[in-house]
Amino acid sequence: MQKLKTPAIERTNTINLLAEVGRALNNAENINTVLRLVLSIMSEHLEMMRGAITIINRETSEIVINESFGLTEEEKARGRYMPGEGIIGQVVKTGRHRVVPRIDDEPLFLDRTGSRNRIKTDRLCFVCVPVKSGNEVIGTLSADRPVFGSDNHTGKAAPKRKEEEQAEELVNILSIIAAMISQAVRIQQLAQEESETGPENRSAEEREPFSFYREEYHEQHDEENYNVNRRPANIIGNSKAMTAVFRMIDKIAPTNATALILGESGVGKELVASAIHFKSHRADKPFIKFNCAALPESIVESELFGHEKGAFTGATATRQGRFELADGGTIFLDETGELSLPVQAKLLRILQEKEFERVGGSKTIKTDIRIIAATNRDLDEEIQAGKFREDLYYRLNIFPITVPPLRERKSDILLLTDYFVEKYNRINFKGIRRISTRTIDMLMRYHWPGNVRELENCIERAVILSEDSVIHGYHLPPTLQTAESSGTPASGSLQQRLDAIEHEMIIEALKRTKGNMSKASAQLGLTERVMGLRVKKFGIDYRKYRP
Repeated sequence: MQKLKTPAIERTNTINLLAEVGRALNNAENINTVLRLVLSIMSEHLEMMRGAITIINRETSEIVINESFGLTEEEKARGRYMPGEGIIGQVVKTGRHRVVPRIDDEPLFLDRTGSRNRIKTDRLCFVCVPVKSGNEVIGTLSADRPVFGSDNHTGKAAPKRKEEEQAEELVNILSIIAAMISQAVRIQQLAQEESETGPENRSAEEREPFSFYREEYHEQHDEENYNVNRRPANIIGNSKAMTAVFRMIDKIAPTNATALILGESGVGKELVASAIHFKSHRADKPFIKFNCAALPESIVESELFGHEKGAFTGATATRQGRFELADGGTIFLDETGELSLPVQAKLLRILQEKEFERVGGSKTIKTDIRIIAATNRDLDEEIQAGKFREDLYYRLNIFPITVPPLRERKSDILLLTDYFVEKYNRINFKGIRRISTRTIDMLMRYHWPGNVRELENCIERAVILSEDSVIHGYHLPPTLQTAESSGTPASGSLQQRLDAIEHEMIIEALKRTKGNMSKASAQLGLTERVMGLRVKKFGIDYRKYRP
C-alpha cells in the first residue's frame, strides 16, 4: 500500500473517509447496500459528482456497472464495456489506474452512460482504479470530480506540480478503497455469473476452487457467516441474540410442529412467523395472518371458523373462516393471549383433531394447517389467573421462540436505522444521506420500550423533518430528547442547551459546505460577520472541514 502524501489538515479528512468506509463494510449485511453506501461516503468527502463500481463477467468478458452514484438507472444500464474499450476498459485490460485531467479533452472517454448530456463536464476530471482479487482484475472503481488544482470560487488553475500531487493523492485514496471493497465486489461477481449461467452449467473445475473456499470459510467462521448467508431475507440483524432466533427458525421450519413466538410488542414476531412459513414445505401454500385482539369477541369466532347462512343476524351467506382459507398452509394467530376461553377450547380441538365446524353448522370440516401463535403476555400468569387454558398452552408451547427486545440487541440498531432511512427515502421522495454523530449516540442510548416498531416510527418522522439530507438529534421525537437518552447533563442551564444545539448546527453546516464559511452562513441565515463571531465563540476551526 502506498503512503498517502497529504498535508496534515487534509490527512484528517482522508482518515475520516477511510474510517467511514471501514464502518460501512463492517456494519452492513446486504452487499449492494454496502457498495452504494461506500460511493455515498466518497461523494461527501471527495467532492465526487459521479462514481461507479464496475464488475467484469469472466464468462462474457463484459464489464458492467454494478453500483453507481449520480447516475440514473437508465444511465447505469447503458454503462457496458469490453476490456480495452474506453478508459474503464483500458484499466481492466492493463490493471493500472488512469487519470483524465479534463473529460472533454479525452477522446477515449466514451460516455456510454450518456450522463454528459445531463451534467456539464467542461470542468470535471475522471479517475479510475482497478479492483483486484489477488493479481486478478475483477472490476473498477471510478469517480468524476472538479478539475484538479482549480479554485472552486475563482476557477483559477493551480501550479502543475500541485495538480499532479492532488491527482496522485486521489489515486492513492481510491486504490485503498478499492482494496477494502474487493471482497464485496468478488462476491457480487460470483453472484452475477451464477445468476446468468447457473451453477449447474459450470464445470467442476470452475466450481471447485470456490466451493472449497466457501467450505473452508464456513468451518472457520460459522458463527459470523451464519447471519449473512442463512438468516431470513425479511429479518435484519446480526447480533448474537438474533443468531439464536435464526437457528431456531431453521430447526422448526422443515417440520409441521406448532410454534409459539414470545416477545414484547413491536419486536417483529410476525416476521419470524413469516420466515418459518416461507422456509417450510408449505411455502407455496396460503399464509393467513389474524390478530386475535383486533376484533370484538363476538366476531372473532366467525372470522376464525366461518359461519353458515342464517347462523346469526346479518349472516346472509355462507362464509369461509381463516382456518379454511389456510388449508394446506400456515395460519399465524397474533395476540393469542387475548382469545376468550370458549374460542380457546375450539382452537384446542383443531390442534388435536385437525377438524372444526363453522358457526351455526353441523358439518365437520377437516383441515391440514400449521398453527403459529404469538403473544406478548406471560401465559404462565394468565393460566394462574384462569384466563388461559393450561391444556392449550401445552399444545402451543411445543417449540417456543423468544424474540429479544431491541435493548438487548443494540448492535442491530444501526443496521435497522439504515434500512428504515432507505425505505422512507424511497416512499417519501427524500434524499437522506447521513445521520449525525449525536443522533447515533441518542439512538444507541435510548431504551426503546416500543422496540423495532418505535425505531421505525422515529426514523420515518426524522426523514420527513430533515431538510438538508442529514438526520440531526432535533429531528428525533421528544421521548429521545431527555437528558438520559441524549447524554446531555440535566443540570445545564437553558443557555447552555441552546449553545449545544447552535454548535451542532454550525458544525453540520460546515461539513455540508466543505468548510466554506460564506455558504455555511447563508444556509444558517447569518451574516458572515455573525458567523465568524459564532465560530470564534465555540472555538471551531472551519479549515479542518475543507477537502
